[in-house]
Amino acid sequence: VYEWLYKGAESFSEMTNLSKDLREKLDELCHISVLKILEKQISVDGTIKYLWELEDGETVESVLMDYKHGYPICISTQVGCNMGCKFCASTVGGKIRNLTSGEIADQIIFASRDSGRTISNVVLMGIGEPLDNYENVTKFIKNINHYAGLNIGARHISLSTCGLVDKIKQLASEGLPLTLSVSLHATNNEVRNSLMPVNRKYNIEELLGACRYYIEKTNRRVTFEYALINEVNDFPKHAENLLKLVKGMLCHVNLIPVNNVNTNNFERSTKERIQKFRDVLEQGGITTTVRRQLGSDIDASCGQLRRKHQDNKK
Repeated sequence: VYEWLYKGAESFSEMTNLSKDLREKLDELCHISVLKILEKQISVDGTIKYLWELEDGETVESVLMDYKHGYPICISTQVGCNMGCKFCASTVGGKIRNLTSGEIADQIIFASRDSGRTISNVVLMGIGEPLDNYENVTKFIKNINHYAGLNIGARHISLSTCGLVDKIKQLASEGLPLTLSVSLHATNNEVRNSLMPVNRKYNIEELLGACRYYIEKTNRRVTFEYALINEVNDFPKHAENLLKLVKGMLCHVNLIPVNNVNTNNFERSTKERIQKFRDVLEQGGITTTVRRQLGSDIDASCGQLRRKHQDNKK
């Protein structure tokens, strides 16, 4: 039954290697959840954006990307989000509910079935804060990691958090060799408070302390995500401050030119400012990448397609 569910079976009648009596009994007692494609956008670069309708009518998004090394998918963990980050469309309207572990996995299963692509990597960076749905998310990771599930290695799974310090420490004890990505986006508490309300509960110093604990406990490198917002957090002094904060840590910095979201007035940094920022970090010995922009001709940014669908329903 487990194997059939992870093959994308939508009914027990499809499970033909089970006895007819067992299939009928399962049909009486159990229910298989199914995602419906509400909208699908395909970019010229091969990126596919899915808007899924859940069985209660709520919607979430996934983005299936096309890289030379394989097909990663960015998936959602909640319907909406309570974290309130100013540069993210996902948080508009707050959190409606958590996704179940099955609903999280279904995004991979049904995207793979629809696209015909074998998904190689999973990124929990869609709608929602994964560590705010801790039990379902860790259950999901263990399920898709299982040989009878999707058999996706934990090292091919990335989890992104805005910085829930207590949950980062808890995750460090799970024994899951996944990649932890931490959304930092600022180098002092004043700026981070204005961008990310979570910083008022867990400030930068506490967050970096938790990251050091995670590295020590797991011996895994942490990725720091840094969204570059033109003339807000992208000055050379910010790069120098970031270098000081992460120097000596087993880490990597991923610079993200911010997406334009209708609910804010943020503009992405210019190529020149991005390069100067990157140069400061690399010259300081920090491995730094700039996220490749995919799906620029579709609503590939987190929460945008769901937001558009909600607005159209009003």
